[in-house]
Amino acid sequence: MLENCTPILTKVMGLSNTSLLEKVLGLYLSLMIPQVTSTQQKAWTESRRLTMCFMPKLLTDEQTSPLNLNLSSSSKCKTSMTMLPSSQMDHTLLLCPKCLTWVTATDADDPTYGNSARVVYSILQGQPYFSVDPKTGVIRTALHNMDREAREHYSVVIQAKDMAGQVGGLSGSTTVNITLTDVNDNPPRFPQKHYQLYVPESAQVGSAVGKIKANDADTGSNADMTYSIINGDGIGIFSISTDKETREGILSLKKPLNYEKKKSYTLNIEGANTHLDFRFSHLGPFKDATMLKIIVGDVDEPPLFSMPSYVMEVYENAKIGTVVGTVLAQDPDSANSLVRYFIDYNAEDDRFFNIDANTGTIKTTKVLDREETPWYNITVAASENDNPGLLSHVTVGIRVLDVNDNPPELAREYDIVVCENSKPGQVIHTISATDKDDFANGPRFNFFLDEHLSVNPNFTLKDNEDNTASILTRRRRFSRTIQDVYYLPIMISDGGIPSLSSSSTLTIRVCACERDGRVRTCHAEAFLSSAGLSTGALIAILLCVVILLAIVVLFITLRRSKKEPLIISEEDVRENVVTYDDEGGGEEDTEAFDITALRNPSAAEELKYRRDIRPEVKLTPRHQTLATLESIDVQEFIKQRLAEADLDPSVPPYDSLQTYAYEGQRSEAGSISSLDSATTQSDQDYQYLGDWGPEFKKLAELYGEIESERTT
Repeated sequence: MLENCTPILTKVMGLSNTSLLEKVLGLYLSLMIPQVTSTQQKAWTESRRLTMCFMPKLLTDEQTSPLNLNLSSSSKCKTSMTMLPSSQMDHTLLLCPKCLTWVTATDADDPTYGNSARVVYSILQGQPYFSVDPKTGVIRTALHNMDREAREHYSVVIQAKDMAGQVGGLSGSTTVNITLTDVNDNPPRFPQKHYQLYVPESAQVGSAVGKIKANDADTGSNADMTYSIINGDGIGIFSISTDKETREGILSLKKPLNYEKKKSYTLNIEGANTHLDFRFSHLGPFKDATMLKIIVGDVDEPPLFSMPSYVMEVYENAKIGTVVGTVLAQDPDSANSLVRYFIDYNAEDDRFFNIDANTGTIKTTKVLDREETPWYNITVAASENDNPGLLSHVTVGIRVLDVNDNPPELAREYDIVVCENSKPGQVIHTISATDKDDFANGPRFNFFLDEHLSVNPNFTLKDNEDNTASILTRRRRFSRTIQDVYYLPIMISDGGIPSLSSSSTLTIRVCACERDGRVRTCHAEAFLSSAGLSTGALIAILLCVVILLAIVVLFITLRRSKKEPLIISEEDVRENVVTYDDEGGGEEDTEAFDITALRNPSAAEELKYRRDIRPEVKLTPRHQTLATLESIDVQEFIKQRLAEADLDPSVPPYDSLQTYAYEGQRSEAGSISSLDSATTQSDQDYQYLGDWGPEFKKLAELYGEIESERTT
């Protein structure tokens, strides 16, 4: 293709150096190739005998800007080309003034043979806007000041004919599509010189309230513009910004509107191009202005408080119902409706105040304590009677003023120590006071001793006049052994009106100190040291005591676990050792035997006779045997009674052998019945009675003698 175009370039440019032309054309194509499509590249191939070669040309003059050329060929060659970017304009070959591009046709015929290879160019379509040079094929503009806004796209048909254009010559044609690119040669224009906008007075600050737009016939960046408010009485109320996407001016509210104060505003708004082309400054100015009238709409507004916030004061301990202050709200609308007030409490809030619904007067409902809560924040709401749904709120801060109702007290618990070797007038400690009341009712504090008490011979108090006091000794040398603790009553008064005072008692301990005043020992530890007992010795003594207590507890536990022998006290000995049922001859048999006689044989001084039987045999007189009853024991007494009963012929045998039901082992002691007592033989062994203890000693001796008599 370069070989076909080289002769034409040589002819057009008037150069004979073919290699130089090829380099120039190669450089040009290298710049153009990135923007050439595959269809365009195919159009550069030879078709039959005629090939069209073309090159774009960028033109500039005082009235025309670089144009975007879309070139295409019809018939044999179809081509399309896009103009180079502006950054590559310096690499464009400027062939001639007002040249847009050129087309070149080549003929395969022998150029030396007549006019067969002589090509002539002509324009078939595109007049009167463009023209073509018949010899070179250069396309030029034919009209001055072509306007893109009037017509942007053009289609130019170029014909190339050999035989110098004579009849019978062969021809080929191509279509060149030319697009005019835009320049900033049109200023923005508002469609109207006056606009009107309605904005309600309830519009929120910062919200967009309207839009305005100026038209610009240019495209792309040439149509970019900015909007501004140049003057007007609403310049401080409204602001305007530019939407980059839609190129509209967005009007926003800077301050709240009030229909009752001002019902309308006027703004002069200007729209100006951002990117200016100074070549077309004579067409300017590239800006336009319009007037915007804003009508403020009346809206039923909530009541308006006279102040944005309130601060009130009340003394603590004031009576319930004390007036704290008054808030005021009015209806800003022309109707001027009545306003009602109420306090907006949370559910968990303590209600210390109430408000009069009609007057807005705030009163206390409880006694206030500044030391507990020095400040209260409440929210008061106001609404119109005609429209209760419209509410406005205001914050009311209530400061509780102080009353001198708290006496001063010591700042903390003091641990005061005096050394045994202290000297008179020595400061042993410094104390301070505090007051829950406000500063005006607190300091300055006065410290003094109680005047109603006698003078303390040991310590005194000195007021330092800086809300502190010093404790001084009044004598030398203190002894822990004599007294280890002293008590010093003091009085403290505040500077309030009226002044309040309180009393406190300081505890002063006597301690042993080093020469430099450092405390060495106090109280119990000092006594242990004076006794010569160290801490280790005290611990050893405590351990020994614990061990001894453990041994005693263990011994008692083991002793209780062992089975103890039966020990019966003398009080446990009863008259009947064995309890049994005696079934005999009835009343006569019961009176015949009296067991109580065994306890004191000497008590039986008289002989008891049966009441139902008269004795026929006179027994031995009782007084004869009474003398011997004192010296005989129970055994002898029983023997005598047994002998008397045996010798009495009138006495029936009331004593008889009875059989009793008995469960368990038989009694080892045997029976004391008279039937068994009369026997002289017994197989009982009574030696075990000696093991029963001292309570059974007498019984053991009695039966022991019987056993010994039997053995002898």
